[in-house]
Parts: sequence; C-alpha cells; structure tokens
Amino acid sequence: MENEPDQENLEQNLCVRTTEEELNKSFSLEASLSKFSCIDLDKELEFKNDLIDDKEFDIPQVDTPPTLESILNETDDEDESFVLEDPTLLNIDTIDSHSYDTSSVASSDSGDRANLKRKKKLPDAFSLHGSVMRHSLLKGISAQIASAADKVDAGLPTAIAVSSLIAVGTSHGLALIFGKDQNQALRLCLGSTSVGGQYGAISALSINNDCSRLLCGFAKGQITMWDLASGKLLRSISDAHPPGTAILHIKFTDDPTLAICNDSGGSVFELTFKRVMGVRTCESRCLFSGSKGEVCCIEPLHSKPELKDHPITQFSLLAMASLTKILVIGLKPSLKVWMTFPYGRMDPSSVPLLAWHFVAVNNCVNPMLAFCRGDVVHFLLVKRDESGAIHVTKQKHLHLYYDLINFTWINSRTVVLLDSVEKLHVIDRQTQEELETMEISEVQLVYNSSHFKSLATGGNVSQALALVGEKACYQSISSYGGQIFYLGTKSVYVMMLRSWRERMDHLLKQDCLTEALALAWSFHEGKAKAVVGLSGDVSKRKAVVADRMVEILFHYADRALKKCPDQGKIQVMEQHFQDTVPVIVDYCLLLQRKDLLFSQMYDKLSENSVAKGVFLECLEPYILSDKLVGITPQVMKDLIVHFQDKKLMDSVEALIVHMDITSLDIQQVVLMCWENRLYDAMIYVYNRGMNEFISPMEKLFKVIAPPLNAGKTLTDEQVVMGNKLLVYISCCLAGRAYPLGDIPEDLVPLVKNQVFEFLIRLHSVEASSEEEVYPYVRTLLHFDTREFLNVLALTFEDFKNDKQAVEYQQRIVDILLKVMVENSDFTPSQVGCLFTFLARQLAKPDNTLFVNRTLFDQVLEFLCSPDDDSRHSERQQVLLELLQAGGIVQFEEGRLIRMAEKAEFYQICEFMYERAHQYDKIIDCYLHDPLREEEVFNYIHNILSIPGHSAEEKRSVWQKAMDHMEELVSLKPCKAAELVATHFSGQIEVVIGQLQNQVLLFKFLRSLLDPREGVHINQELLQIPPSVPEQFIELLCQFSPDQVIETLQVLECYRLEETIQITQKYQLHEVTAYLLEKKGDVHGAFLLLLERLQSRLQEITRQGGNTTEAFPLKAVEDTMVETIALCQRNSQNLNQQQREALWFPLLEAMMAPQKLSSSAAPHRHCEALKSLTMQVLNSMAAFIALPSILQRILQDPIYGKGKLGEIQGLILGMLDTFNYEQTLLETTTSLLNQDLHWSLCNLRASVSRGLNPKQDYCSICLQQYKRRQEMADDIIVFSCGHLYHSFCLQSKECTLEIEGQTRWICYKCSSSSKAGKLSENSSEDKKGRVTSQAKAPPLYHQTKGDPSVRKANSEPALDPQQIQAFEQLCRLYRGSSRLALLTELSQNRSGDSCRPFAGSQSGPAFNSIFQNENFQLQLAPPPVAED
Repeated sequence: MENEPDQENLEQNLCVRTTEEELNKSFSLEASLSKFSCIDLDKELEFKNDLIDDKEFDIPQVDTPPTLESILNETDDEDESFVLEDPTLLNIDTIDSHSYDTSSVASSDSGDRANLKRKKKLPDAFSLHGSVMRHSLLKGISAQIASAADKVDAGLPTAIAVSSLIAVGTSHGLALIFGKDQNQALRLCLGSTSVGGQYGAISALSINNDCSRLLCGFAKGQITMWDLASGKLLRSISDAHPPGTAILHIKFTDDPTLAICNDSGGSVFELTFKRVMGVRTCESRCLFSGSKGEVCCIEPLHSKPELKDHPITQFSLLAMASLTKILVIGLKPSLKVWMTFPYGRMDPSSVPLLAWHFVAVNNCVNPMLAFCRGDVVHFLLVKRDESGAIHVTKQKHLHLYYDLINFTWINSRTVVLLDSVEKLHVIDRQTQEELETMEISEVQLVYNSSHFKSLATGGNVSQALALVGEKACYQSISSYGGQIFYLGTKSVYVMMLRSWRERMDHLLKQDCLTEALALAWSFHEGKAKAVVGLSGDVSKRKAVVADRMVEILFHYADRALKKCPDQGKIQVMEQHFQDTVPVIVDYCLLLQRKDLLFSQMYDKLSENSVAKGVFLECLEPYILSDKLVGITPQVMKDLIVHFQDKKLMDSVEALIVHMDITSLDIQQVVLMCWENRLYDAMIYVYNRGMNEFISPMEKLFKVIAPPLNAGKTLTDEQVVMGNKLLVYISCCLAGRAYPLGDIPEDLVPLVKNQVFEFLIRLHSVEASSEEEVYPYVRTLLHFDTREFLNVLALTFEDFKNDKQAVEYQQRIVDILLKVMVENSDFTPSQVGCLFTFLARQLAKPDNTLFVNRTLFDQVLEFLCSPDDDSRHSERQQVLLELLQAGGIVQFEEGRLIRMAEKAEFYQICEFMYERAHQYDKIIDCYLHDPLREEEVFNYIHNILSIPGHSAEEKRSVWQKAMDHMEELVSLKPCKAAELVATHFSGQIEVVIGQLQNQVLLFKFLRSLLDPREGVHINQELLQIPPSVPEQFIELLCQFSPDQVIETLQVLECYRLEETIQITQKYQLHEVTAYLLEKKGDVHGAFLLLLERLQSRLQEITRQGGNTTEAFPLKAVEDTMVETIALCQRNSQNLNQQQREALWFPLLEAMMAPQKLSSSAAPHRHCEALKSLTMQVLNSMAAFIALPSILQRILQDPIYGKGKLGEIQGLILGMLDTFNYEQTLLETTTSLLNQDLHWSLCNLRASVSRGLNPKQDYCSICLQQYKRRQEMADDIIVFSCGHLYHSFCLQSKECTLEIEGQTRWICYKCSSSSKAGKLSENSSEDKKGRVTSQAKAPPLYHQTKGDPSVRKANSEPALDPQQIQAFEQLCRLYRGSSRLALLTELSQNRSGDSCRPFAGSQSGPAFNSIFQNENFQLQLAPPPVAED
C-alpha cells in the first residue's frame, strides 16, 4: 500500500492532460494541426503508398457534352413516380414560420430505416487504433450563445461557419462572431432582431479565404455581406434569386468576388460582387433553374494557399448534387459541364453529400471529390490532362452498412462520417478500415429541415426536397484546419485528430497497456492510421517511439508484479504472468533491446519465482528459431535448470543445441545429457564446447555394439541411437556440424581424418580378448549395411585425389571385404549391398580402388547357390542391382547366364539377353517367371510396334510368339486375342489350327469376336473369314447355349443359312426362330415358337393336377412372352390377314388346354392359363380389331354352344381397357388444345405489344433524338427501353445479317452481356447473340427536322423480338413436346404399345415418355399474361 501514491503519480505522468488543459490547448494546436494537414500531401508523396488502389476505371470522354438543362431534364430509370412516404411531414399549419429543427435524430427517429441496415458488426477498432479523435466542448462560445438568446433575444443557433473566426447564425437573424483564441470571446454581433423579423432565421453562412467577409443567407431568401474587420454591412441582396424561397447554401469560391447560392426551389445562382464608382453591386446569373431538377447541395473547390498555382484552380470547379445525379461544372473561363454521375437506386429520404480534398495519387496531387447518397461513397479523381481538358477517373468506392448525413475530410487519408443515428465513424480512405466510432447525440445537432421545407415562406417546395431535408444538417457542421465543429442547440463542439502521444496516453489512462504497446509498435513500423505529430525521417521517428515504448514496458512490468494475486492457487499466478510476461519479452526483442531484457527486466521479474519461470519459458521459441543469440550465462544457466526441474528434457535438448554453451560447466551438462538420454545435446556439447568429435561415437558404440555382437534384437531406443550415430558420422565426414550448422573450415580435414582413424581401428578401447577385429565397421555393417555404405559413398564423392584420401578409401574397402566375405553372419542382401557399392566405385572413370576379381566370382556363386530357396527373390534383386551398378564387367557373361538360368533368375537372364539384343529369348524368361508371365503381352507388343528395333529382331520375336501361341492363349485369352488382332491378323486360321483344346479355342474366339469381352479390336480392319464366326457359334452352342441369342445380336459377319443349320443341329429352337425372323421368314419363326409353346402346354395337360412344380408353367409363360414379342415386332409390317394368321393360332393354342378341362374338374393351372390368355388378348387388341377377336371366339364350336360364361371375364376386361383408353385420349386432347390456345394468345400479345423508351436521348451520343439536324436519321427503339440513332448504332457495328436482311442489336445490352456469354459454348453463344438482343422497328424517321413514323415492312418471318418472346414461352413450359405426346397417344390407340393391363414384354427395351421419371403434366393454371 505504501507504493500506491508513487504508482498514481507515475500513471498521471503517463496519461493525458485534464479536460480543461485540452480545451485551453485546442486552439493553440490549430496552427500545428493546420501545418500537419498542409504537409499531409507531401508526406503522401514521400512514402510509397501501397494501399492506394491503382485500378482506376476511366469514365469515357464525351465529344459534345450535354447542357445543364438536358441533364437535369433527364428522367430516372425508375418507372414509378416519386411518392412521399409520410404526408404529415409537410403539415405546416401548426408550425411557426421562424421555427427550426433542433431535435436529435438519435432520440426521436427510432424508426429510421438505417437501423435496418445495422446487421454487420465491425471488429472493435478501439483495441487496434485507440482513440483517434479528441472532442471538446467550446464552453466559452456555448455559454455566450445561451447568454445572447436570453439577453438580446438572439434565438437559438441555426448555422455555423469556421475560418480564423467562428460565425454562428441564429433563428432571429443575428450572426455572432467569436474568436478562436483561448478566451473564445464574442468579437461581433451582426444584424438585429428587427432585421431578423423581416428576413427570418439565418439559414446559411460563408466566410471567404482571408476571413474578411461574411455572407449570410436567410430563411426568407435575403442575402447580406458583412465586413468582419469593422462589423459593417456591405451589401443587402434581395433580388439574386426568385422570391419566396429560402437560401439553403451560400458559398464563397476561391475568387473573393464570386459566390454561389442554392435556394429551396432547387436553383443555383452565381453571384458576382463588383464595386463601380464606390458603389457595391451584385450581379446574379442563374446556372440552372430548379424547375428542371432540384439541386440540394453545392460545393465549390477550395485550394490551399500552397496549391493556388495548381492548374486545376483556373477552372473554378463547382460540384452540385441534385436529387438524381452529381454534376461537376467549371465556372471559368466559361461555363462548362465536365462530368455527370447518376446515383442509381437509393432511398429517397437519404441526404446527398459532397466534399472536395486534394490527395496524392501516383506521385501527383489532384483534387478528389467524394459524394454519396445513402450507404455508398464514391470517389472521383479530377485531373487536367496535357490538352487542357479535365479528366475524371473513378476510384475505389466505399460500401457502408449505414446511411450518411455528413461526410467530412479531416486530411487526405482520413474521413469522418456521420450516420443517420448520430454516430460518428472515422475511416481510413485507402484501406477503408474503420478506426473509431463514437456517439454524438449529446451534441443535440441542429438540423436544417425547416429551411428545406421553406416554412418561412409558406412551404412551397417539392415533396422530394422536403423529405431529403428531414435529415439535412449541412449548415451545422463545418471543418477548417483539421478541426470539425458541430453546432448543437445549446453548444458548439470541436473534434480533431489526437497526436500519436495523446492516443497512447489515452489508452494508458484507460489502463489498456497491451493495446498501447500494440499501437506504439504500429507507429514504430509506420503501419498506423491517422497519425499526427510524428515527423522526421524514419530512423528518428522509430527512435522517438522506441523510447516511449521502453517507458511503457517498465510501467507494464511494475503493474504486472503489483497486480499478481498474493494468495490462491499457483495456476492462477501462472496464468496471470503468462498473459503479461510474454508481452514484455516480445516487445523487447522487437525493439532489439536484449540488454534491457536480460538486465533490468529480468532482475525485476526474478523477484517473483513464478514470473521468472514464465519469463524463461517465453525465451524458448525465440531460441529455437535462432532469433535470440547472445544470452547471458546466468540466464542460460537458469533456463536449463528451470526446464530440468519441470522434467521437460526434450525442451532442454532442443535449447542446448541452439545456444552457445561455452560459458557453462561442460562436464555437468554432458553428465546431465547422458543421464537423461539427450544424445543430440551431448554430441553438440562435445563438439562446440571441447572440439571433441570422437568421444560421442565411443559412447554410442558402447551401447549398441554388445547386443549386435550377441545377435540380439535392438530396442527402440538402441535403434534411435544407432541412427543418430550414422547421421553423426555422415555429418562429420561431410564437414557439417551435428545436429545443425557447419564445422569450422579449419577443423574439417582434421575431423575427417579422426573419424576415419576411428572407424578402421583394429580393436576398441578397453577391448576384451574375445573381441573380433574392426569392431566399429563390423557394428555399423550389422546395424544397417545399406545406410553405412551410402555414408561411405557420399564421403568418397567428396574426397579429392590426394594420396591420403586414396589410402583411406582402399583401406576401408579392404576392411569391408575382410569383414563381410570371411564372415557367414551376413545375409545375401547385405553381401549384395557391399558388392553393389564396390561395383559403383569401380565403374567411376577416376577410380583408384583395387578389388580382386575372384571375390566377385565368389559372390556370384554365393548368390546363385541353389541351396537356399528361402531368399530367392532377394538374391535375384541383389544380383540385378550389382549388374546395373556396373558390376557386369567383373563377370564372364556366358557363365553368368548359365548360372542365372540354373538358379531361375529370369530377370538376370532378361538383363543379359537385352544387352545381347536377343529379344526372342526374353519371351521364354517371361513365360517361365510366374511373377511376371502376364507382362509378356505388353513386351511383345512393344517390340513389334515401337520403332528402334531392326526387322530381323522383330521377325524373331514374331516367330517366337507364333510358336508359343497356345501357351499365350492359355495364359490370358483376352490379351492373346488383342495381340493376334494387332500383329497376327493374317494368321488367324493358323492360330486356330494350333489350338487343339476346344475349350481354349472357344475362349480365344469369344475374346476375338465378342465385343462385350472388353477387348479393344477394330472388327472392320480385322479380315475374318465367315467360317471362323460359325465355328465360334458352334462352340458357343456346345459350351454356353444360354448366351447364343445375346451373342448373335452383337455378332457380325456370320451367314444365316449355315448358322440356322448349326442351331437346328443342337436343337436350340429359340435361337433358330430368332435367325428365321432375321432372315425374313416370320411365319416360319412363329410356327417354331408355336410348336414349342404347344408342346409345353401339352406337358402341363398330361401332368394335370399331379404336380405342384411351377417350372413347367414358367416355361410356358417364357415361351408365350417370346411369341408375343415376335408378333408385336412384325405386325406393323403385315396386312390384316397376315396378322390374324399370327395372332389367332397363338390364341387358340392358349385356349386349347382350357377347353379340355371340364368345369366339374378344373385344371390345377386353370387360373394361371386364363391370366396368360388375357395377356395374349391385351397384346392382340393393339393389332387386331375387337369385333374380329369376338367373332373368332364366338365361332369356336365350344363357346358357340352357350358357354359364354367361361369367357365373360376375358370380354369384360377387354371392354374396360377400351373405355379407359378412350377417356384418357379425350381428356389429354382437351388439355393440349387449351394449352395450345393459351400459348398462342400469349405469343400474339407479346409480339404485338408497343415499345416504351425509357429516355428521349440516344444512349451512345447522349443527344436527344430531335437534336440531330445534320442528316436524316432513323430512330431505333429496343424492347429493353434503350433508344439510339441508327447512325450511332452503325458506328458501333451493332448490326446482324439474317437471311439477307439487316437486324439491329442493342449496344448497351450486348456490351453488358459479353461476360456471361464467354462461358457458353460456341453454338449456344451464336444463338444467344441473335435472340437475346431484341430489336424494335424504327419508331421515328427524321427528315428536315420533322419526325414522322416509319412503317416496318410486313414479312412472314419472325424477327429476333418475336423469336425471343417465343423462346421465353418455351422455357416457361419446357418438357415433353406436344408432338411427342400426341404421337405416343396415337400409338397407344393404334400401334404397338404397353397397355396399363398388358403383361411384360421381351425384345428391345420399350421407352415411353409416360414412363419417364421426369414426366409430369402441366396441370396448374397458366400464368396471367402481362398487359
């Protein structure tokens, strides 16, 4: 508690001054702030501004700009007229003519539509940027305004203007002039209440550049000019604009003799002040009349003194905002319109806003106009080009989630926005980032609604202007010199950017130290936004900010220790310091103040053990990333001890190998590493601390050698140690430090020699008498032969051919041979690795090694030994690697091939045969190798097809394949068939002759001829004699009779007569019937199937009721279905008599068993047979007339004797089917007729509808269609509403030739739709260009200035407009075409179709649109056609 006063003093020193001090200094800082705003442009030019969006979209230049009258006379794109939402807003009966709006929108307008847009939430800007703006109440001015209202009846404030002085207008016509010094004294009181009673309230104020004149506009339309030095009235103007309208805006331009005023009638006037013969006069010129379009906001371009010579100033630019568009005009040297920009769709109650400011873009300073209406701010950069014309380019616009009522530039980078609920938003223009938001409802902002409604003159304004005026506060907000003044009902507030120190101090005062440090670092790095007061070069700025950050860091550390909980769980204390200590460490390292971090900060935090531990843990990531070097010995020691105490040994090892440990106790660290198995750290300490490289190897060998020598399996830890040992040896021999870095260059040769001497030692230190020679090499070979030899190979690559290096290499090789060849403990794979390594070394061009050739012969005998079959593939692979590595030169090739064949090393044989170009012998290698036998097909194909082989070589391979064809077919018939079709197409009969096995022949022919087998064979190019398919069909009848019909359907090139004989030979009646039908003998096929059906029916009849099996009945049904399908397929091509010859015998055959069975003793399958008979009748009805069927049934002698009851069910079922289909046909026909009638009516209405142009000017040249007097020109109007001169369209090549006639294309629509059409394919794209761009016939034809209607030529063809309407109707009811529906219904009535009660069908699949899962009838009532 004793430290609290000191702490409070420290905080007070770091925090901002009191509010009174701020108020006293607010105006004294004006000069410096003004200087900052002036040099802001220079700062922009100095720095590389990566945030500026350089993608500028040029607004096209217009050769003949339109006049103000024509622009303001344009109609909006919206068809609907403006309707006032709340008629009570214009109720003026109960409103005093001198009243003014002072209520706060935030408190009264709870139903504001901007509230509906507040759905998106921006991130909290305070934690990122701090408090950017400082706002203060001007107590002196506020008190004197209230005093004037009480003492002299000045009324309440209505308008404010700020320059070197502050002018406040009141509701009773007074203008109060205040100084901007600390006293804020009232300098002048201009006007009187009597004049106010005559003129009304002051509605607008303006002060000229040198602060010598004041213009006052009044609610009843008068204008006065005052001398601010003497307080003298210079001019009283009452005839500058139409009477009965209030002054909304009065603005001085840069020319002190020129001003602009805007009245409540929407008119804008130019006022020119002159003094002739001592008489002051004012000339007024109407720039345009409000009757053509109401302007509610004006803003002349003001330039600072340092930019007075800017080339743009000579034009005296003026921006004006009407209710529909923005205009930029030049007042000098003559009145000229430079740019128009429409708003587009927006809320009619939103306020148009304009603001100019000079900004630096691309190293040039030019004025930028910001304008908005609603929630989108547009930025236009205005430049003067070399020709002297003004060029306007659109910059990146700003999308907001709220409606604006004020827009103010505070400097070229920062803007301040006020939304409709009186919330202030500070925005960085280039990044569009919101820096700060604040509520200013306490200001009680004055609104200018009464002046926009012109209540003082009777309210004679339009509803649209009155609605905009509800939120108008143009005269209540004024900016000057980086300060923004807000006029309230009883007070005046000023806002300005805080300096960088104030922003940090403000955060400190709020106890936001982390945020203050983050903000300071953004100042340090030059990434902060809206920075004020930080000047000088980069290094100087960084030094100033760094000093301030150090002060905050000390304060932060003291506060962290002070606020640490004294009691409670240790986890709470750790969490507290984990939240605070890393901040200190991060910023100290960012500032590169290690001296501060490891001395004062570490000493301060070491007072608390928990803080000390957290501090040490914070250093770990910086050490591991090598961003922190040069740690003091004390901190290093404490760091290792801390992690060791917390049992974080992995972290200890990682830290040690990244630190300079020369200042620590080496022996103690080595002992700790060995006890905790930190082998990397141990090696690092030995190497860096003592320059000792061999001792770590000896330690690791002592661990892994005993179990390897004993033949035991190594533990996981021992395997890790062995791998580390191999990597360590590799690093030492390569000159790299372990585990990272490099060995000093002067030590590299020494280390290599030490390692080699160590490896070739005859015995280890403290060796026992039983130890074998060369223990280190032997251990490494046993541990991992391949990797150890790879290490040696890499080392040999780096060796230079000096004498010592050659001796070391030869010595190592001799030891390797002695250890491995004379020892039987090594596997063939290990021995093979050694000799592969030797072969590669011997194959080098600069080889100096010597190896006895007999050793290679011994290795060959060892690997090809047939004694050990368990490692056959391993031995073959090892020998193959040895040969590929260059060992082939060490062997006699003939002996090698013989031994490989004996050992069945077919890959070795292939390698040798390929060297000798004996490719035919390689086929035997593939066929004998069970693992690769299927690869023989690809090999033969590659040899025969790929160029590069001689004709003799190909011939030998071709002959070899022919000799082994039967073996190839038995291996894989499909691959063999593909090979034969590709390379042996002329020898197919020879190949068939070689295949003696009938089953094998059948598989081969099926693969060759049946395309369903998946073999890629071009049957057209394959010349196969007819006898081959017939041979295949005969084999198919033998081995797979069920698949004969399916195969014949896809098979080609077989002879019908011979094939019929084959199927008759094997008694395949269904197949024979299929072939007869294909031959054209339909009756013969029918008789064959009928005979088959009758035989199966007789079988059922013979069995009677003695059997319960369903198989005979299933056979009958299958045969009947096939017979019905045959009749259905061929009935359409037969006459009535021929049809009856097919169907009636089938019906009689099905009814015969039913006749034989008596009613007293019905057959067991009687019901089933009746169902099948009904199926025949249903199928017949589509081809045979119903009376003929009934007559044939009744002529039957059995049914003709009064047994109609037995066929009653059949007849009634036929009649029900007929009635259903007749009803369905009538209903469907009626629906289609109604749909067709509706479609034609709509089509007629759409193509005969008149066209309504949306504007009366050409969309290309922007001139009215009446203004083109130089030539007779057609007027083209499109259905989209765009209007053009035909001459303009021709200049843009917007014509299309269709059937020899010229068709027009809308230029705007075709340009806007190009992007969408790029994704379509070419055919659809071409169609879209013709149909989507509608054309209307020319409505007007102008000759000698008199427009007249030109009639279009009548022609039967549809033009693109009609085609588009027709396609729209088609898309609306897209589905199955009416023609398809009618065709389907007619087939259901008279053709072969699938009836609702019909049985299943065989043969080709029958697809109906009614069975389609996507089919649906459009039974909903059609949409009403638009008038």
